[in-house]
Parts: sequence; structure tokens; C-alpha cells
Amino acid sequence: MRKTAVVTGASSGIGEATARRLAAEGYDVVAGARRRDRLEKLAAEVPSIRPVTLDVTSQESVDALAAALERCDVLVNNAGGALGLDSVAEGRLDDWQRMYDTNVLGSLRMTQALVPKLVESGDGVLVMLTSTAALGAYEGGGGYVAAKHAQRTMAETLRLELVGQPVRIVEIAPGMVQTEGFAVNRFRGDEAAAARVYDGVPGPLTADDVADAIVWCVTRPAHVNVDRLVIRPRAQAAQHKVHRVSG
Repeated sequence: MRKTAVVTGASSGIGEATARRLAAEGYDVVAGARRRDRLEKLAAEVPSIRPVTLDVTSQESVDALAAALERCDVLVNNAGGALGLDSVAEGRLDDWQRMYDTNVLGSLRMTQALVPKLVESGDGVLVMLTSTAALGAYEGGGGYVAAKHAQRTMAETLRLELVGQPVRIVEIAPGMVQTEGFAVNRFRGDEAAAARVYDGVPGPLTADDVADAIVWCVTRPAHVNVDRLVIRPRAQAAQHKVHRVSG
């Protein structure tokens, strides 16, 4: 029987690239996201991808997806994102709340809903998509950093709590990734400001680079757990240290 992988936030960026990669590896992929039109387009291109309208901030939506699944061998908690670059002192409470609800509680809802099926599979893999922001703080990133630290801690705790069960817990922590929506969302639709994040950076990561890392971790032998994989572009030595070249 073919294995089933569930990918959240699959309508674009890392989620879409991961869904495509897992399908190419022979998985039946359940691609979940709010933008149904984009999911339908993806499924039309890749027959082994099944589109499911999913809002990870809604318990009802998560429960409906879980109830419709016969099995789940892989869960990729990818849905999330950043909002704003305000200081902690001036941060918007609603931004923090949205980041926490999507990144942290969204991952929690999906994990609670599907861990039983991952265990039942006999070789389940849960992937938590965090960020290098989960490993250190930086100015203007307080809310996002806090959310990603929480996801990292969730993955670490799950690994302790599920030891002895047939489930691997993998954390993928990407650095600078240039995708179509991440920076634009962070800058509230300001495409010029979003583009400046990558100005002069020779070779930021792409969504497919991260998807490649995710699928590599997922497809290791059942006894091999990649606890955390940190992936950055060569031009990024640290969160605050990025090599840029002038035009």
C-alpha cells in the first residue's frame, strides 16, 4: 500500500515544493491550505496530490481533515509565517497572536490530530518546519522568534514523549529562503520592501532547496532520526551576517 503524506501550507512556497517532491518519491500527498484554487491547480499538475481546504487555526477544519484520512505516514507541519518587523516594545498584539496561532497552535492541532495515525503506520515521520529564528533572537523579530522557539521546543518534547514509538520527529530550520510570499506577507504586501531583503545576496535558498532537505530526512531508513537540520545559503553565516554584492 502506498504511503500517505500530509503537508500543510501547501498552496505555495516550501509547502508546495515539498508536496511535489514527496509525490515524486511515490507518496500519496494530501496538500492542505486555505487557497483552494492554487491547490486545485497543483493537483491538476500532479495526479498523486489530493487538495484539501485546510485552516490550521480552526480545530473544526483540522478535525475534518483527520477524519477523512485512512492513514498518515508523514506529517509536514509547514503552515506558518511572519508578520511585521516591529520591536517588542511596539509590536502589535494581533500580529503576535496570529503568528502564535498559525505557527505554534496550528502545528499543535495537526500533531494531536495525526500522531495516532503516525503511530499506527508503524514508521511515521513528523516534520516540524521551524527556522534559524528558532535558534537565536534578532531585533525586530520578537514575535516570530518566540513562535519558532516554541515550535522547536514542541519538537524536542515530542521526541522525548514518543521515544519507543514508531515515529521519528524531525526539525528543519531554514535560514534565508526566497519564496513568493514570505517576505511580502511580513511587510504587509509591500513588494519593494520584501525584495530588499534579498538585494545583493548571491544565491538565497529556494523553496525547492528546503523541500529537498525535508524529503531527504523523511526517506532515511526507519531507524535513522535527523533531530534537526539547519540549512542556510552559503552567503548567510548567521541570522545577522549576510554577504551581499553590489550591482
